[in-house]
Amino acid sequence: MIRPTRNATRSLAAVDWRAHPGEVEQILTGAHGDPHRVLGAHPSPDGAGAVVRVHRPDAESVEVLVQGRKPIAAERTAPGFFEARLPEQPRAGEYRVRVTYPGGASYEVWDAYAFWPTLGEVDLHLAGEGRHEELWKRLGAHPMEVDGVAGAAFAVWAPNARGVRVVGDFNSWDGRLHALRRLGDSGIWELFVPDVGQGDRYKFELVTAQGDLVTRADPFAFWSEEPPGNASRVFASSYAWSDDEWLERRAASSAVQSPMSVYEVHLGSWRPGLGYRDLAEQLADHVVSLGFTHVELLPVAEHPFGGSWGYQVTGYFAPTARFGSPDDFRWFVNHLHKRGVGVIVDWVPAHFPKDAWALAQFDGTALYEHADPRKGEHPDWGTLVFNFARNEVRNFLIANALYWIEELHVDGLRVDAVASMLYLDYSRQDGEWVPNAFGGRENLEAVEFLMDLNRTVYGRNPGVVTIAEESTAWPGVSRPAHLGGLGFGFKWNMGWMHDTLAYFSRDPIHRRYHHNELTFGLMYAWSENFLLPLSHDEVVHGKRSLLDKMPGDRWQKFANLRALYGWMWAHPGKQLLFMGGEFGQWREWGEERSLDWHLLEEADHAGLMRLVGDLNAMYRSLPALWAFDHDPGGFDWVDANDADHNFLAFLRWDPDRREPVACVANLSPVPRAGVRVGLPWAGHWREALNTDAEHYGGSNVGNLGGVQADDTPWHGHPASALVTLPPLAIVWLAARTPADPPGA
Repeated sequence: MIRPTRNATRSLAAVDWRAHPGEVEQILTGAHGDPHRVLGAHPSPDGAGAVVRVHRPDAESVEVLVQGRKPIAAERTAPGFFEARLPEQPRAGEYRVRVTYPGGASYEVWDAYAFWPTLGEVDLHLAGEGRHEELWKRLGAHPMEVDGVAGAAFAVWAPNARGVRVVGDFNSWDGRLHALRRLGDSGIWELFVPDVGQGDRYKFELVTAQGDLVTRADPFAFWSEEPPGNASRVFASSYAWSDDEWLERRAASSAVQSPMSVYEVHLGSWRPGLGYRDLAEQLADHVVSLGFTHVELLPVAEHPFGGSWGYQVTGYFAPTARFGSPDDFRWFVNHLHKRGVGVIVDWVPAHFPKDAWALAQFDGTALYEHADPRKGEHPDWGTLVFNFARNEVRNFLIANALYWIEELHVDGLRVDAVASMLYLDYSRQDGEWVPNAFGGRENLEAVEFLMDLNRTVYGRNPGVVTIAEESTAWPGVSRPAHLGGLGFGFKWNMGWMHDTLAYFSRDPIHRRYHHNELTFGLMYAWSENFLLPLSHDEVVHGKRSLLDKMPGDRWQKFANLRALYGWMWAHPGKQLLFMGGEFGQWREWGEERSLDWHLLEEADHAGLMRLVGDLNAMYRSLPALWAFDHDPGGFDWVDANDADHNFLAFLRWDPDRREPVACVANLSPVPRAGVRVGLPWAGHWREALNTDAEHYGGSNVGNLGGVQADDTPWHGHPASALVTLPPLAIVWLAARTPADPPGA
């Protein structure tokens, strides 16, 4: 507290220019909502010149250094609080303060309280409405120069905090030195701190609504310490992109009407020990050699626990520091684009972990999450659910999605756990959830959030793609939002995945009783824009690897897996294959160990990988296999009913109906010669693919490069051919276009 003067007649004149004791007390306790009103340079209240006030705890003395003037000693009017009278008010960037501590250590610093706010009224208005689509450009830590002084502007949303400070390498983690000001009723706190530079570690220190002092990582940090550290780091990108041509092509394309074959990757276990740049080069070589169009990365936003595979995010704007800096990640994306490969990242807006230093109870209240645990906690995962009803929370997430696309140039977001967002009773028993306003189980706020997300993402970034991992029958997941759908570009076809793996995992002698597991998916194949996933979730937790799921001896396991891939690549829908599946990983995937690359020294594993490469190459060269994925007019059954022989056949059509592909499956272990297969016209049909080829490790039963169809009607088609069917195999027959094909 300020000490009163002894002479009562001089009291007014002596203290008139000094700060009010009550406000000084708030400064000292860190609970002043607007420290700039007290600290810094101000016109003197008594009209005589100016006053500079400085809060430097533990200092012995403070001097104000104004350009062109002698140092002016400040008076210590309270513990750690100093005030100096100046003949006139200096502008920001015109004065520094010299702080001397007991023992003689002295430092000269710029006064952080000399600078105006770095956020404007429009920023605050848009943030309050939840419509600041580039919020990352205002909140967080931003290196900049203000009034000729270099430093960083810090801003954070903490509406229920009594006070907010920034602590870091630049102030010895002493929050008393840098208290932020609250900007009106926005709930945003801000401060420009001079002499803060690239890479400096920092956190926000908050006095909560309950009066507790807590530290939190920055929700908008662009860079974080590598775990187990959890501090945020100041970062401004200096990366020069060179993928303009890629982005232009992307903007002019339609993912639904283009080939898409996705290689799903967990960066830490693909080839352990590599950083983003080495990963980019080696991963691009691998993916390009196999013909995949995209890679999909398990979450690479910062996360403390590697065992979560990235799905428990604490740093939504920070690519994980495990593999390098944010600009190293930019280099990764740019390099894959230069090699012709798109980059999709898993994005997790459904939930976040309870780590006390991250988003949970951020300002001492349920800020990002629901306060009611019946809405705010995931019983399965021990995590917290975002409060999608709150403008600022929706803004945080939508801005984050745009950040990954616009700042980090990723080509798509695969949105995790959408089903858990859509249903209020997801994984909850009776009495553990709260119905919506109409008494239903649908999470109406989450639905509106997802629609708004997709409207915004696609409206600003044509050519990108959003993909929903949604495991229920919610209608219209990939229907445009303006037509009443959720607005995603694609939906993972979880039903297809479960049924198909169930069928292929069965001994062929039993498959006749489960024939519908392969045919049922074609009943709904065009109800959404589907992506067919054989993802990481199917090769962990005792489910066994794809190869080990297959029945039979070693040869039969490989034959079955080759047939599964041949079936999948011909089926309507895009494809996704998790790493290791391309060469037949035997062991289940584990995030702490490498894939078993040494298996490629064995002929059957190497043959399987050659098949995957040829599948992708053939797939991309045959528009019938991708251009009509979204239209039932691109598909015709040839025979869906021969369960006794484990036989199926269908046609895929290109939009011009001139170059169809027939997929013929013999999923029994017995080769069959002379099987008549109905086709749309007579002539030569090339054997474009045979999963039993010796080149892939098969028995080399086939059709010597093709078959000749004649005018014998069969299977409801006007022509047919006698086809030799290898055991446990898929054959693709591609037509050579006649001059005037029927129905052209």
